[in-house]
Amino acid sequence: MAFDKKLLEIIACPVCKGKLMYTESNNEPGLVCRFDRLVYPINDGIPVLLEEQAAAISLEELEALKKG
Repeated sequence: MAFDKKLLEIIACPVCKGKLMYTESNNEPGLVCRFDRLVYPINDGIPVLLEEQAAAISLEELEALKKG
């Protein structure tokens, strides 16, 4: 099941309530919070917006996602 990108208009980061950005790094879809530098996984097209399930990313990885 694919992630519906229209959801990006209504969902927010559960930590800071900021906008999320869709990414597909290493063929793994995820939602990135640029402010908290967290990547939330997407399982079977459903975003898992739990802070304890998110992966932290470095500033360099974040910059690479913005460019890519």
